[in-house]
Amino acid sequence: MNIQDFQIYALSANFCFALATIIFTHFTNKVSSEWMNLCKASVAFLCFFIYINIFENWYELDLNSFAYFFVSGFIGLGIGDFFLLKSFSVLGPGRTLMLFGFQPIFLGVMGKMLFNQDVSTSKLIAIIFFIGCLFTLSLESFRKDKSWGVVGMSFALLGMILDSSGVLMTRAGFDMNPGMSAMQGNFYRCLGAISVFMLLSFYKPLNFMTSFNKFTSKEKAMVIGGSILGTFLSLSFYLKAIQTAHLASLSGINITGTLFSSAFESVFLKKKPTKYLFIALVFFACGMYFLIG
Repeated sequence: MNIQDFQIYALSANFCFALATIIFTHFTNKVSSEWMNLCKASVAFLCFFIYINIFENWYELDLNSFAYFFVSGFIGLGIGDFFLLKSFSVLGPGRTLMLFGFQPIFLGVMGKMLFNQDVSTSKLIAIIFFIGCLFTLSLESFRKDKSWGVVGMSFALLGMILDSSGVLMTRAGFDMNPGMSAMQGNFYRCLGAISVFMLLSFYKPLNFMTSFNKFTSKEKAMVIGGSILGTFLSLSFYLKAIQTAHLASLSGINITGTLFSSAFESVFLKKKPTKYLFIALVFFACGMYFLIG
C-alpha cells in the first residue's frame, strides 16, 4: 500500500464515520450511548460475518492473536466508543472529533516505542496546530458557559486514549498475522465490543429489541443505515489503512473527521458555525498541511 492508498482509505473512513455521527448522536440522546454502541457493533458484526463468508476464506488465527483483536475491540470499540458517544451528546460530534487532535501525540509516542516509527519535525509542528484546535474550542466553551467544558472534553479524551490503545493492539495483531484481512480483524473487534454491552446488560438491562421495536420504520432504517455507514464501512476502510500505515500520520489524517462532522452538523442540524469553530478549522488545516503536505 503506498501513501496515496493509505490517505484514500483513511479519508473514506472519516467521511463515513462523520456522516454517521449525526445519527449516533440522535439515538444516543433518544435512548442511551450504551444502546447505540451495542446496535452499531451488532449490525457491523453481522455485516462482516456475511461479507467474509461470501468473499473471503477464514484465516486461521491462534488464541494469542485472537486476544489482540478481541481486546482491542473490547476497550476501543466498546468502552472507548461509550465515552465517545457521551461526548457527542455533550459537546456535539464536530467538537468531539476535533479533540482527537491529541491522538497524534499519543500514537506518535507509542508508535515510536512499540514499532520504532520516527516522528518527524513536520509532524511535531502539525501536532502543535492540532493542540491549537483544542485550546480554541475550550475558549469557546468558557466564553459561552463560563466553563471550560471539562466533563465533555474528559469524555472525549478518555475515548481517544481507549480508541488509540485499541488501534495499537490491532496493529500488533496485524503484524503477527500479515495474511489476515481487515474484514476479519474487524469481525473479531466487533465481537469484543459486543461483549462489553452484553456484560453490562447483567447489571443494567439495555432492552435492546424493546427500544428498537418502538421506532418508526424511518428511525429503524436510520439507525441500521448509520451503523452500516459509521461502523461497517468506516472500520473496513480504517483497518485497511492501519495494516501498514504510519500511526502518527494516520491519527493526524483522522482529524479530517472534524471537518466533515462540522459540515454535516451545520447542514443536517442547522447549527450555524461559530467564529471559534472557523479559527479551530484554520488550525486544523495548517496541521494537515504539515502532516501530509
